Amino acid sequence: MKKALRYTLVVLVVLAAVLTGAGYYMVNYALKPEGLVTRSRDIPSSLEYMHQTYPEVGNWIDSLQSVQALRDLYIENEEGTKLHALYVPAADSTGRTAVIVHGYTDNAVRMLMIGYLYSRRLGYNILLPDLYGHGMSEGTEVQMGWKDRLDVLRWTEEANRLFGNHTQMVVHGISMGAATTMCVAGEVQHGLHRQPFVKCFVEDCGYTSAWDEFKGELKNQFGLPAFPLLHVASALCDMKYGWSFQEASPLEQVGKCTLPMLFIHGDADTFVPTWMVYPLYEAKPAPKELWIVPGAEHAVAYKENAEAYTRKVGDFVSKYIH
Repeated sequence: MKKALRYTLVVLVVLAAVLTGAGYYMVNYALKPEGLVTRSRDIPSSLEYMHQTYPEVGNWIDSLQSVQALRDLYIENEEGTKLHALYVPAADSTGRTAVIVHGYTDNAVRMLMIGYLYSRRLGYNILLPDLYGHGMSEGTEVQMGWKDRLDVLRWTEEANRLFGNHTQMVVHGISMGAATTMCVAGEVQHGLHRQPFVKCFVEDCGYTSAWDEFKGELKNQFGLPAFPLLHVASALCDMKYGWSFQEASPLEQVGKCTLPMLFIHGDADTFVPTWMVYPLYEAKPAPKELWIVPGAEHAVAYKENAEAYTRKVGDFVSKYIH
């Protein structure tokens, strides 16, 4: 009997150790991907990518740089981490302003096509943050939009100050930046984070929650169910970084927001699967709009439909920002 009990305890200890090790591997795999260094931190390659992929945007970037109109800005977040953003004042003085948020292992430079949309096509001031751990901001891991929401709220405050303290602002994000945007949306009408200058939001292919996104990737990449590994990894993330996969929930956040939001999603998206946009849209109180982009895979709606995307976004924001 005692021998069997000892054997059972040894097996349980080994299983716990294996699960903990696998949980740490998953946390590091998801939150410290190689792309943070090889892609997000590589600004010269990001600029080259923009020139090759969006020639008209590349020419615009060159023209901005030639007159020092594409500028750097640094702030510190509440934890003392130094954060970076790019910004461009509008050619004609205006309070219309867009804060534009990039996705997973991207950076501010790789969002300049959306900067072009707002600055060159719509005449807005623009500010594009490098999220924590990305681009030229300090930090060592991805925060999946959850803690990023607090940094972006600092950036919206800074953008309002930078562009004259009388702005009308849209926050526009793609992929993880869209998840961040939705998390921001749940804060700007409440408590200490009230920001009456924020008028509307555009989210492009954001996920319902970090939990749902990792659950899907765990199945697709490794053929594994959520239980028990995702539960262990979420608990380890909470212990190490102070947030869990469940609480990083744009789905919960959009339900708190009554400001206008445009939802954009490609109907061929399998990375953040298209089904996610429907519960997000349903959870969001009106006013809201939904654009499902035919044939678009993940985060390519603008790339493949630039004119339609510009019209759709321009028509939406013009209803709320004047």
